[in-house]
Amino acid sequence: MSPQLAGVLQLTALIAALALSYRPLGDYMARVYSSEKHYRPEKWIYRVIGANPAAEMRWPAYLRGVLAFSAVSVLLLYLMQRVQGSLPGSLGFSSIDPDQAFNTAASFVANTNWQSYYGEQAMGHVVQTGGLAVQNFLSAAVGMAVAVALVRGFARSRTGELGNFWADLVRGTVRVLLPIAFLGAIVLVACGAIQNFSGIHSVGQFTGGTQEWNGGAVASQEAIKELGTNGGGYFNANSAHPFENPNPLSNLFEIFLILLIPFALTRTFGRMVGSLKQGYAILGAMAVIWLGFSALMMWTEFTHRGHAFEIAGGAMEGKETRFGIAGSSLFAVATTLTSTGAVNSFHSSYTGFGGGITLLGMQLGEIAPGGVGSGLYGMLIMAVIAVFIAGLMVGRTPEYLGKKIGTRQIQLAACYILVTPALVLGFTAVAMALPTPADSMTNSGAHGFSEILYAYTSAANNNGSAFAGLNADTQWFNTTLGIAMLLGRFLPMVFVLALAGSLAEQRPVPETAGTLRTDKPLYAGLLVGTILIITGLTYFPALALGPLAEGLAS
Repeated sequence: MSPQLAGVLQLTALIAALALSYRPLGDYMARVYSSEKHYRPEKWIYRVIGANPAAEMRWPAYLRGVLAFSAVSVLLLYLMQRVQGSLPGSLGFSSIDPDQAFNTAASFVANTNWQSYYGEQAMGHVVQTGGLAVQNFLSAAVGMAVAVALVRGFARSRTGELGNFWADLVRGTVRVLLPIAFLGAIVLVACGAIQNFSGIHSVGQFTGGTQEWNGGAVASQEAIKELGTNGGGYFNANSAHPFENPNPLSNLFEIFLILLIPFALTRTFGRMVGSLKQGYAILGAMAVIWLGFSALMMWTEFTHRGHAFEIAGGAMEGKETRFGIAGSSLFAVATTLTSTGAVNSFHSSYTGFGGGITLLGMQLGEIAPGGVGSGLYGMLIMAVIAVFIAGLMVGRTPEYLGKKIGTRQIQLAACYILVTPALVLGFTAVAMALPTPADSMTNSGAHGFSEILYAYTSAANNNGSAFAGLNADTQWFNTTLGIAMLLGRFLPMVFVLALAGSLAEQRPVPETAGTLRTDKPLYAGLLVGTILIITGLTYFPALALGPLAEGLAS
């Protein structure tokens, strides 16, 4: 079997698995977030945190809940790292330096999971399982809660109430993430991923001595790392490490976990707004971009020119022979078109155009299908922009799901799409202008510029993957990337929840003959075009200086 055919078969199997899970999971999540019943363990949690799950919240109160919970999470995770040396199960590792502790705390709470440290050489069992793994669940649940609040904004009318943040947070964690992650961890253990709390031990005989490894609850953390579109690896090699991702079967399963909830949430959206066709339109736009990027990445990496590439059957530099080009390409596209950031290969070693595809996937806003929750609300923001553009073309007041898209709504949507480009391009420009950050670059020229651009793109878009080659463990990068992660995560949420509140207050607008049908393929095509055009106009100059210049020169 040729590597190309193997890639097509993997993609086909992945599509089939996602299709089979789409309806049951999407409907289940709609029931979870619409239910008025509270399970006993959930009631215990509400009692501990002092929350009333039945109390409805307007968007300012919902936002305060999101920000307060996240701020406390950052503080607790920061303190855990700072006192690690005194904690049991630290494996002898010392406490984390202040700048790196801030970076890591901001990273995991913001669902970015950027890592400027070697996981197996820095974090003990308590911080890994009691700190980082816990935030893998909670940060994902926060994203899902904000997405559901926006959906309620479209579904409700003549009220500013968006539900209860604490109820949405707890339900997303207890009823959705925990059960699926539990089953996912069992599958990964069956595939060969490790799950233990062993200490540091020597593994095998190597030239010049032995190599030391520490064990850990890897399979359980790997499951939620992919399912919650988190991405932080237990080991420095991330999902290229055989303890995390042992074989091609586990690799395909991890890609499935990455895409599972973001795609299924489109059905949840359709079910909650009372029109499954609307969910299918959003799903279609996501699927077109994802399939296009996957095909383009595999073509780029399989057909790159040169004798070395022909002998290897494609661009194999930086890729695991266990997964090959197809498994690596599918993983790279899935992880950068979502906010996962896990890697099973070095993106820096991809061809110039291949590296550009990973960058562009993040710069789209990670909406195809995007992160858990963040992908759906990001795509809905773009849907509002697309409706507005269509309204301008026909001279009609734009409407979406029975809600008028007026001045306030489009201002909030515009602010949303401007936040991350401002952070990415602003921080990249400053880093390239100053002498110290440039010293961290391994490469010069276009590839070196791509290292810096990729780092801030990854941070501001809450992805967390690294281009490799950049020494990010400096005070400059730990601080500025941490700031970019927090602003890139929570500023957009402000505009999303404000938009949700403004939509929920409106009266429904009756559909007429002139209403744009947003549940048709024509609109899905307009949505895809809007996304590509906005991203292209925003980032093309930066991409031209980096991956495009490198690709054309090779």
